[in-house]
Formats: sequence, C-alpha cells, structure tokens
Amino acid sequence: MTKRVRVNIQTTMNTKGLRKEKRNGRDVIIIPSATLPDGVIMNGIRYPAEEIEKSFHTLERTPAPFGHPMINGQFVSARDPEGINIGHVGAWNENVRRDKGRVFLDKVIDVEVANRCENGKRLLDAINEGKPIHTSTGLLANLVETGEKEPKWDAADMFFDHDAILLDEEGAATPEQGVGMFVNGQQIEVINSRLEEQLDEEMNWMVDSIVRTLEKQARLPLIERIKTALVEAFSTGRETSREQENADMANENEKAENETRFSNLEKGLADMAKTVEGLGTVVANAIAEALKPVTTTVETLSNAHKAQEEAAKTVLVNKIVEAGVLSKESAEAMPAAALAELANKVQPGKAAPINPAFQGNAVEDEFKDYDLNAAIDAATKKESV
Repeated sequence: MTKRVRVNIQTTMNTKGLRKEKRNGRDVIIIPSATLPDGVIMNGIRYPAEEIEKSFHTLERTPAPFGHPMINGQFVSARDPEGINIGHVGAWNENVRRDKGRVFLDKVIDVEVANRCENGKRLLDAINEGKPIHTSTGLLANLVETGEKEPKWDAADMFFDHDAILLDEEGAATPEQGVGMFVNGQQIEVINSRLEEQLDEEMNWMVDSIVRTLEKQARLPLIERIKTALVEAFSTGRETSREQENADMANENEKAENETRFSNLEKGLADMAKTVEGLGTVVANAIAEALKPVTTTVETLSNAHKAQEEAAKTVLVNKIVEAGVLSKESAEAMPAAALAELANKVQPGKAAPINPAFQGNAVEDEFKDYDLNAAIDAATKKESV
C-alpha cells in the first residue's frame, strides 16, 4: 500500500552562526539551518538516505514563510499566491547541501522586506535577542509499507515545498485534529514530526540565557549607579527659565544637592577606574609572564657579549703594555676602539716611534763633524795676537 502525505519536520536554527552581508546594496541576514538526517525514523516513518539524496535539492530557493501558511483552516503550499501573501517575511532557503548524512541549508532574510510587516519585525527582534528559532520543513512524500512492525512506512519520491520559520508555535496542527492539506484539489493527510535533537538544542539555549543573565546581574550595580548619577547630575526633572535657573543656583540647598550628585558620579567613575585598573594589572602580569623566556635569553646574550668585549680589551691592554707604549693603568683607561688602533701600530717589546725623524730614514745632520770647543779656542788665540 502507498499513500501520499505531507510531513512537517520541526528542528531549530543555529542563530549563533548568523552572518550579515550586502547583496545588491541591500542588507541580508544569513542563518545556518539543518533538517532530515539520513535514516531517521519519526512517527513510524523512515527516511532512507537514498530517497533524501534524490530529493534534497528541491529545497533550493524555496520560500521560508513565517509559519506554515493556512487558508480557511487548510494548509496550502508556501508557493501558492495566497500562501505567499500570508507568510512572506522576506526570507528564503538557499545553499542546500548534504554532508555527513544530514541536509544543511541557509536561511536568508532581507532586512528591508522583513521590516515591512509585523511578523518580519518580530523575527528580526528574536534574532537580535538571540532567542531560539524553530523551523519546520514541509515536504510531500509517498509512504510505502515496509511490512515491518517498526517502522511501518518508508518515505519515497519526496518533494520539498518550503522550510518555515516558527517563533511561537509548536508546529502545525496534528492529524488527530483533523487538519489536512489540499493538493491539486485533493485533501491529503498532514503528519507533524519533531527531531529529538531539538530538546538538546533548547536546553543549550536555556543554559546560554542563564549565563547571559548572570553576567548582566554582575554588572548591573555599577551600571545603575553610574546611570543614576548621570541622570541626577544633568537633569533637574523640570524645565525652568534662565532667571529661575540662576535663582536655583544661588540657593544653598540646590548647591548642596548638586554637590551630592557629583559626589555620586565621582564615586561611580572611581569604581569603574578601579575595575579597569584591575584588568590592566591582570593583562600586564600575563604579558610579563609570557615575556620571561625572551627576557632571560636577551639578558644571557647581553652578559656573554660583555664578557667577550672585556676579554678582547684585556688582550689589547697587554699588547700595548708589553710594547712599552703605556702603563697598564693608562691603557685600561682608554676606550677599546682607541686601544685597537694603537695596538695595530706597535710590536710587542718595542716602543712606538714618536717622530719619523728618529728612524733610520732621517735626513743626514750637516753639523755632525763640527767641533764647538775647537772653534772657541781658535777664536781666543786670534784675539791674543
């Protein structure tokens, strides 16, 4: 036995993974979503991997209406003109793919179009507030009996009509409520299913919400004190004329109140400064700890370099002292660069020449054979005669 049915499969969008883009100059929000794992069994229906593989691409560029559109209590296709008018909030499905046994897709929401209707605005508010947003995939399928007790049916020849966005409904009405869907003039059965993993996703959202609430409560006292001080300091609570303002400022009681307000503001700002200072200390300590290995390495290299310079200078000092050019104390007082230049001009054990005139290549002395005493004696004898 085979029968044609519509199935709504409810799951949850991953609002944490949303991103924003510009398309044709328009702002859009893109939210990852997923549906229909391979081989999942819901309400006695099994969805074989090979059947999903044949049909999942029909979800590409389908509408993402706000809820499953209904007319006169009957489900209609989201592609039906009246269905579009009822549920369109500027959203559609794209980038449909199948990976690791699961169908994934992106919900794209045109922000401008969403802002044109009340449900679109509610959707944007829920996204901004990080609320869990359910989706429900509407598909048509033939149910083929398996001959087994469980599952009783295998889904075949599936066609995806849409993937709706749900904010405040559990999903479409159940078959037991007698709600069906007209397809080509014929009413068919509607089956609503929910993936069990949705319960875990909702628990995660609840935990995240609690954590965010606790964080806000921890900051609330400081924020409220600053806000109260600012409001009281810069607002008198009523409009007054220039003359009245001058009169109020002259009043001693008003002055006292202003001083109290600014004192509260100063205290609030001081508390904030302490908080910032504490954060700065934590960051500074973390950076100092992280730089310890680098500092130690630099210090070791610096000490090694200093020892090397001192050893080289000692060699130069010894060389100059051995050459008899300078005393050890004088040589040690000289810079290393000057010692190196002087050491290049001397040989160990020999004094450096002071002037080239005293070396072997000096000009010959023209008075070397002149006897001064003999010249004095000759001059004396000449005077006596």
